[in-house]
Amino acid sequence: MIFPQFLISIISLLAISPFVEKPLLSTHNFDPYQQDIPGTSLSFGLVPIPKGEFTMGSSSSDDHAQPDEFPAHRVALDAFWMGTHEIPWEIYELFMDKEHEASSSEVQLPAEVDGLTRPSTPYLDMSFGMGKDKKPALAMTQYGAIQFCKWLYTRTGVFYRLPTEAEWEYAARAGSQSAYFFGDDPQKLEEYAWYAENSGDITHNIGEKKPNPWGLYDMYGNVAEWTLDQYLPHAYQDREGAVENPHEVATEPYPWSLRGGSYYDQAEYLRSASRYGSTENWRMRDPQFPKSIWWNTDAPFVGFRIVRDPTPPSPEEFERYWGEQTPTK
Repeated sequence: MIFPQFLISIISLLAISPFVEKPLLSTHNFDPYQQDIPGTSLSFGLVPIPKGEFTMGSSSSDDHAQPDEFPAHRVALDAFWMGTHEIPWEIYELFMDKEHEASSSEVQLPAEVDGLTRPSTPYLDMSFGMGKDKKPALAMTQYGAIQFCKWLYTRTGVFYRLPTEAEWEYAARAGSQSAYFFGDDPQKLEEYAWYAENSGDITHNIGEKKPNPWGLYDMYGNVAEWTLDQYLPHAYQDREGAVENPHEVATEPYPWSLRGGSYYDQAEYLRSASRYGSTENWRMRDPQFPKSIWWNTDAPFVGFRIVRDPTPPSPEEFERYWGEQTPTK
């Protein structure tokens, strides 16, 4: 029997992982938790984001709203967990380090994992001189962020992925419908975000500012965050009535959607509804041909955080989120 390539990849992952994740169906299990990374002293936190509905997009009363934020429309989402912080360098660099898995007695995985690719070694300082200790990892491509999630599954047995645009906005709003989760006054951003007015044009340690009401830090500013979605400027115009769990599946290499704004953005780009897409120019200084699928050598403002589904998808559906079949050039 000849198996399709994506099934071979899944079978390989299941064969090497010592874990099988079980669905968490009861509500008493839906609590905040820390995810330890076996073989290390590192962990990251997640908080539950409740099932619910919200109005996605901007109202006509928002003077800073852009055409791609209209029309505002109702979206219903299933519950999920979201990382309390953006993924920091110390965790992302574990993903880059094959030697760590080879030398760790606590990690029951071979150094070379069939079906698991790793980032190429960057030839630039990918922190862009801003430092790495407790700082958000940055400048990876969306593909790199997704493959990190795939690697994390092999380490923990838990299925993680990037949030959809709708999940990101819902979590950022935290029940609000104003421009920011704290209201409409951008002067209050100083308490919650690193952005053009206060960052000094560099990233800062994760979690130094106040969280939003759902316990999420740096949802605005510091680094902009990848989502799962293809960026489609007119996506909202194609949605009729209330939509459930929308996800704009990619059909083109560019652009991918990002949210939250970054350390060098002005306040209007940090609004909950603000959206923009990646461009090929973010890899301009990359001498490789074709360009690297791992690094955006001209995008020091890009990072990510991850989510987890209470009821994980079946292994056959993993590829839908891990992007093996989506364009990367």
